[in-house]
Amino acid sequence: MLNAQESTITTTAPAVCWACLAQLESVLIAQSVSSKGSALFCPHCGKIQPPAGGNYFSIFGLVPRLNLDLGMLERQFHKLSRKLHPDRFARASENEKEWSLAQSSLLNDAYRTLKDPLTRTYYLLKLHGAEIGEEFAGKDRKDPSRVPADLLEEVFELNMQLEEMRMNRKMGEVDEQLQSDLQQAEKKFLALQDEVDEQLHTEWTKWDEGDAQTRETAQKTMMALLDRRRYLSNLVRDVTETLGA
Repeated sequence: MLNAQESTITTTAPAVCWACLAQLESVLIAQSVSSKGSALFCPHCGKIQPPAGGNYFSIFGLVPRLNLDLGMLERQFHKLSRKLHPDRFARASENEKEWSLAQSSLLNDAYRTLKDPLTRTYYLLKLHGAEIGEEFAGKDRKDPSRVPADLLEEVFELNMQLEEMRMNRKMGEVDEQLQSDLQQAEKKFLALQDEVDEQLHTEWTKWDEGDAQTRETAQKTMMALLDRRRYLSNLVRDVTETLGA
């Protein structure tokens, strides 16, 4: 039985296994972390199942959480990779062969997403309706409305320095002081990124262990932190590219 801090795993997997006709829905929904089940296979006969919707956590039999046991995630990934190996389906039906290829691709996408702290955060928040995507990313750092208030003056100065550095490069000139200033700016923005990451980790625990109201507050905070981190990442990228040009 799930405890108060666990949630159910929503999936659109078939209700009945195609091979043994066993009921799947009650098994694939509401699994605990310790069950180590996977929505890819029937828990009764072990046969691979057709690709379904569900979510990346259900592939590994994990309750959706931000604080994951990465060791367990990796072990499950390798275990499932072995079970999906083409050699295991050499004598299987054509459907099973096709499903194994599709499920292997899905497994790899799920693992890449969940093992990385940031992509895992983006993914789980999107599952809960957060508007995260290119249209919400705030990628244009030159848009004054997107600049964090505490960085407004520094970003203005940085833009001037980057333009000056680009002009110097075109003219074949070297300004060591300007280069040093940009290197210091890069270090500062990287340090600010680290601060955001620490704040995100604090919100993870609130999300995982909190009630609905606590989660809603944590989600809003994480959205703001992710927006700030995206902005800082773009600043670091621009400085790095200009210095390396």
